[in-house]
Amino acid sequence: MSGKIKSIAARIRELREISNLSVEETAKMLNTTIDEYTAYEDGSTDIPIGFLNSFANKFNVDLTELLTGDSPRLRRYSLVKKGKGVDVERRAPYRYQSLAYNFINKKAEPFLVTVNPTGAAEVPKNSHPGQEFNYVLEGTLLIMIDNKEFVLNKGDSIYFDANLQHGMKALGDKTAEFLAIIF
Repeated sequence: MSGKIKSIAARIRELREISNLSVEETAKMLNTTIDEYTAYEDGSTDIPIGFLNSFANKFNVDLTELLTGDSPRLRRYSLVKKGKGVDVERRAPYRYQSLAYNFINKKAEPFLVTVNPTGAAEVPKNSHPGQEFNYVLEGTLLIMIDNKEFVLNKGDSIYFDANLQHGMKALGDKTAEFLAIIF
């Protein structure tokens, strides 16, 4: 795995240890298996953004601190120029950019998500606490929520309970880009 994922994994382990929690207690608290949690903490597998968001909430830290090791400092506004969001490394075909990484005490986490077409029939799914809003900026996106399929085109949006299993993939041979806001 990449150096960024290893750094995030180290911060997760450190926060767990500071909190005096075992791997088993932490996995249970985050509704994941011990094996999954261990793989996240040792950086040997991709760490889903939903898991990172849940971890940050449970440990009362800002997601930015997990992603970058830096604390957000801005209170009035946070300007992020095009292409300058903080990259959140994910497995292919996803690329996430945090768009409010330096704003303290956020009520939501906005991301610019780019999904490259893969041609794969399978749609990788995950779930996380809270709600999610997706707005398609470019391309065509297949979104599966609780085994129901939705096809969204440029300008379409969907708001849903993120506790439900969900996933997305770009349709056709064009990259899809969407704004995802996690509440």
